[in-house]
Amino acid sequence: MPKIYEMPPHLADLIAAGEVVERPASVVKELVENSIDAGAKSVTVEIKSGGMAEIRVTDDGCGIAEADAETAFLRHATSKLRTERDLEAIGTLGFRGEALAAIASVSHVELVTCERGAAEGTRLVLDGGVKRSKSPVGCPAGTTIYVRDLFYNTPARQKFMKNDRAEGSAVTTAVVRLALSHPEISIKYIREGKEEYHTPGDGRLQSAAYCTLGREFAKGLLTAENKVDGMTVTGFVSTPAAARGNRAWQFFFINGRFIKSKLLQAAVEQAYKNSLFTGRFPVCVIDIEMPPSAVDVNVHPTKMEVRFADERAIFDAVYWAVRGALEREEAPRELEISKGTEAVTKNITMRDIPGSRVFAPEDGRREPVSGGFMMGRANVKNADEFYKRVTADTYRTSYGQDNAFKTAVRPAEIGTTSPQKNHVELEDTLTFRDSLSEAQTFIPMPEPEKPLEPETSSRELPAGRDWRYVGEALATYIIVERGDSIFLIDKHAAHERIIFDRLKNKKYDVTSQLLLTPVVCGLDPQTAGTLMDNEAVLEELGFELSDFGGGSVALRQVPIDMDLSDPEGMLEEIAEKLKTGGRRDIEAMRDGVLHTVACKAAIKAGRRSEPSELTELIEKVLSGAVRYCPHGRPVSLELTKYHLDRSFKRA
Repeated sequence: MPKIYEMPPHLADLIAAGEVVERPASVVKELVENSIDAGAKSVTVEIKSGGMAEIRVTDDGCGIAEADAETAFLRHATSKLRTERDLEAIGTLGFRGEALAAIASVSHVELVTCERGAAEGTRLVLDGGVKRSKSPVGCPAGTTIYVRDLFYNTPARQKFMKNDRAEGSAVTTAVVRLALSHPEISIKYIREGKEEYHTPGDGRLQSAAYCTLGREFAKGLLTAENKVDGMTVTGFVSTPAAARGNRAWQFFFINGRFIKSKLLQAAVEQAYKNSLFTGRFPVCVIDIEMPPSAVDVNVHPTKMEVRFADERAIFDAVYWAVRGALEREEAPRELEISKGTEAVTKNITMRDIPGSRVFAPEDGRREPVSGGFMMGRANVKNADEFYKRVTADTYRTSYGQDNAFKTAVRPAEIGTTSPQKNHVELEDTLTFRDSLSEAQTFIPMPEPEKPLEPETSSRELPAGRDWRYVGEALATYIIVERGDSIFLIDKHAAHERIIFDRLKNKKYDVTSQLLLTPVVCGLDPQTAGTLMDNEAVLEELGFELSDFGGGSVALRQVPIDMDLSDPEGMLEEIAEKLKTGGRRDIEAMRDGVLHTVACKAAIKAGRRSEPSELTELIEKVLSGAVRYCPHGRPVSLELTKYHLDRSFKRA
């Protein structure tokens, strides 16, 4: 057996750092948690180059005494635990005494701190965990820590870091979690010199959610409350209609600590049972206060995983809090935002017209939002009057000489012209593609073609065809007769396959449509980061995106015929496919995105279809060119005359 040696302290520190400091986001989390434990009322986080070049965290907490400055960077040095009994009821965010030592061992650290009431502060500089200098300094009460050149002495760890945008998105996510877990603390977040978030610190979860997650997130939340057996559950959940395409918008906090818990996820999603489409997940911000002795937070170095003494009780408490919010059917209401954020809202209220999002300022004007429409100069006072004048069954309507409605040209009219020329201004009429409930933007249509009417009962076939169109069942299945067989064709699945094959053919030039009004989509920071990291792949498929800040992206261009009724859901689904494919298999990642693009652009079941579309689908399916959708489902079902005769006892 090889001889056993004791590891050098520096090597042990590097190994320990690997458990605690995974990436810049881990550093920010640990430093801000220390600021919270120090009693800070305001914290400022600033990062450069995604946090790899520099992280600065400043607070107005109690500060560190000069005699304790160096001790704070020793392993397992802490002010939060004294005896083993303290482990039974941990009431602070940090307690292991590993964070500062781990961070200092893999970076250049500068500490500037001053106790409240002290005449001067202390400046301490460390490189790779080794002290370089210590001196008195004049500074305000509180603590500032600079972390520079993270992982400079551990190239093996550094090479696994992602690009600056991805690391910065992870830091943003960490800051959002911290801001939501402690709404009583004002948190300012500056990324690459630009202020991303600044919460008021008024103690109200609504304000923190509004500032970090955005208006669209905050405006439709329902209040969830439950108090039972010493546990208090408070927070907000979304309506089923506001569900998202992943679980990134689910936040759970135990005694002010963000945690990841499949148990709590299951409790929330069980409350939404039979209310959500497959692949959709509820949004929630759930804060649980419970006795510290009832939860063990010392089961993982990052302290994000916990163990409950009574899992059944915590599951029930969360389930009934969420279930109660849904059963009360609270109307989405404007949140009471503190004075510090009132300037952002300017008393604007939000009303949702199905399929379109429209801001309704108090003066009655309407402005375009997310690719919607403008009613500012039209003779329409409100949405109710608008519905009376224009119904879902009307494909044309006049609104006089007031040229208030502007939109993009229908894809069929674009051809191969450049995106800059793909815009028209409507003069006298407004037309609908389908119905108000399904239109994200109002799209002008040409005069409708003559419907593909069922052919006569004669057995004679139309010239040049060996099949006869019989009709369409349930606005979903095309019925076609050919020879002694009847075919039922799923028009959505067939069209989806046609689009997928066309996009997958790299020789095919994807035609895109430039949106007249960019659609701003509120996403979680990591989803936005994933999309922006794959700009080249998305551009190849006809998308144009730009970073809008705060986790939002501006959608400026999309493939022709792309359905924009749910842009956030579409982008979240695409981001999930990009994550699933990963960098190791670019082709798999591209195919995953193509599946989503094809599905969103295909003819929707239940909608009226153009004759030319039905004819093309029938030809493709009957020729054998299209057999299965991209997900592997069959696109047609054949019923032979023999099978029908046997079913009716005729044979």
